[in-house]
Amino acid sequence: MPVIEVKELTKVYDETLVPVRALSGINLSFEKGEFTAIVGPSGCGKTTLLNLLGGLDRPTSGSVLVASEDIGGMKAAALVDFRLHHIGFIFQSYNLIPVLTVKENVSFVMELQRREKRATEERVDYLLNAMGIADKKNVRPRYLSGGQQQRVAVARALAPEPMFILADEPTANLDSKSTDHLLDLMSSLNRQEKVTFIFSTHDQRVMDKARRIVTLQDGVVIQDTDQSPAP
Repeated sequence: MPVIEVKELTKVYDETLVPVRALSGINLSFEKGEFTAIVGPSGCGKTTLLNLLGGLDRPTSGSVLVASEDIGGMKAAALVDFRLHHIGFIFQSYNLIPVLTVKENVSFVMELQRREKRATEERVDYLLNAMGIADKKNVRPRYLSGGQQQRVAVARALAPEPMFILADEPTANLDSKSTDHLLDLMSSLNRQEKVTFIFSTHDQRVMDKARRIVTLQDGVVIQDTDQSPAP
């Protein structure tokens, strides 16, 4: 069973004024453990698609099925709870909580889930070590470089063991060295944790790392390419 299944997904903005059709009848599925890039020119619908996959927006028509649950039809409270337990997010601007330390940022979602304290601490320590930032655990975000902040954001997204992670232009604010390091870490954790990663990106380095490329143009899928290495 796919982790996510998208059926005839359409999103139209400003329906009562001048309609803008961001997506038109998208059909896609994503399997467990994928490392997929959604690509295409600005305005093609990449961010809209990610927002719908993450339940941050609702479709005009069609459905987004996550573990057979239609998240587009969920009530607001149920959707918040579903996201909390099943979906991780990585943003271009990091979105770390400035008054919390690195360790507190990474553990935050697990605390909302009411995880057992010792298990939370072990999970945080494991991820900070995996991301190479264990020595920064008591530091607040403003004292970190952009690359370090984004590694914290990746650890935070992975911490609650979601079904999938959505990353919207996660390398846009990083230099080449930080981008390469971050992508290597994410690719490694993707394989270890078997969690699905879905990126929206313009970055060729992300596309080169991805094992599947979905290309959008004018709100429709024009190409879906498997570029996994041959066994």
